[in-house]
Amino acid sequence: MYKHILISTDGSKLALKGGRAGVGLARSLGARVTAVYVAPVYLPPIYSEAMIYAVPGGVSAKVWKQQIAAVSAKALGAIEREARKAGVPFAGTCVTDAQPWAGILRAARTRRCDAIAMASHGRGGIGGLLLGSETARVLAHSKIPVIVIR
Repeated sequence: MYKHILISTDGSKLALKGGRAGVGLARSLGARVTAVYVAPVYLPPIYSEAMIYAVPGGVSAKVWKQQIAAVSAKALGAIEREARKAGVPFAGTCVTDAQPWAGILRAARTRRCDAIAMASHGRGGIGGLLLGSETARVLAHSKIPVIVIR
């Protein structure tokens, strides 16, 4: 059925729950997993002429990369531990994209995954409409099956 499952994570407890389910599915199917962490795009500080005091400590691109590397390593490491416990082949990747759903889909295409497993907060009604849902966007734009864990 599925040979290569992409698991998206943002490092949250809910994403870890989705990761566990994705790893469990991969184990039962004899598939491998790739976990993806989508980092936001670096935006340099902008100073206007109306600014009276410049606040020191704006995050440089170098510091940004270090922070993203640390956060993504922690998030991906949690999924890797689950995969190792289950004996499932694992790979992890961090991609940068302004839209997390687009980064997830790009990672799935690049890594040639045949399914995506991800957790969802399950926001409905006005909350889902106003806040949007990365899971809903992945579902709407994906050309491969998406397994949603709640």
